[in-house]
Amino acid sequence: MVAKTPGGAMMKNDEHLVALPWSSYELLDSGDNMKLERFGDILLARPETQAIWKKQRPELWDDAHATFAPPAGGPDKKGLPADRQGRWNIKKSVPESWELSWNDAHFNARLTSFKHTGIFPEQAPNWVWIKDHVKDIGSPTSDVGLPMSYIPNVLNLFGYTGIASIVAAQAGAHVTHVDASKQSLDWAHENARLSKISEDAIRWIPDDAFAFVKREVRRDAKYDGIILDPPAFGRGAKGEVWKIEEDLPKLLNTLKKLLSEAPGSFFLVNGYAAGYAPRSFTQAVESAFGPTDGESGELHIKESSSERVIPAGIYVRFMR
Repeated sequence: MVAKTPGGAMMKNDEHLVALPWSSYELLDSGDNMKLERFGDILLARPETQAIWKKQRPELWDDAHATFAPPAGGPDKKGLPADRQGRWNIKKSVPESWELSWNDAHFNARLTSFKHTGIFPEQAPNWVWIKDHVKDIGSPTSDVGLPMSYIPNVLNLFGYTGIASIVAAQAGAHVTHVDASKQSLDWAHENARLSKISEDAIRWIPDDAFAFVKREVRRDAKYDGIILDPPAFGRGAKGEVWKIEEDLPKLLNTLKKLLSEAPGSFFLVNGYAAGYAPRSFTQAVESAFGPTDGESGELHIKESSSERVIPAGIYVRFMR
């Protein structure tokens, strides 16, 4: 489905992106509100509310190294107090961390108390998109009219473990990576070192994303690419409260002032907040940036031995 936005620009809706298996990751099976994944040599069983179908390969599940049990009183919720966090039932030995890779990006996986491993494989199609657009901006054969030595500036907000930052840096960008969590920043920096990223290629900012963005506007900063993955709820480095329903529209309006008007500049927002459809995020982006020639839809992960997919998030992206 393609919808006309005001002014005649076209935003493509329902352009679902499908992450396929790669050497370090595979969705082996899913069903009965669970998913079975391979992260390197480690098999993990995790809750998955989207998987309301039946398992197709039940014989594989006994081989799981660990199964995640959600916190009492509900599914995984980031920001719960320690006594409400979930736990892993370990069946076979699992390292404290283990190295994985996607193309030239290397990163460590870990078992966290929120069921995550630090890797979101559904983002692989977006990593390809980021890499291609950074290279296009910095290419001397590009038609965007920039100097041959130009180094694109990319902003990654709510950057977490930094795989998108690493991909952008490896494609030739200078990246500003912002996250309020020191633990997440340390993990991302560790991943950058594993990927042999030079120390001056990524600027690490321990700050509340919105507070940082407002300061950048006052500095008249401009970015050729902006990536953000806002949580439904969060707290900044100084206790600032983030509520997506209140703060995302304000953040988008502010980011409009930071995104370069140059041809080739790009914008990508991902969403994991329950209850929001891709069209909701699309219209929020359009209300801030105006008509955009972009695309939006769901992020899917495909099972390795069937055509089934798990809907794993939503995205909106466009370029100038």
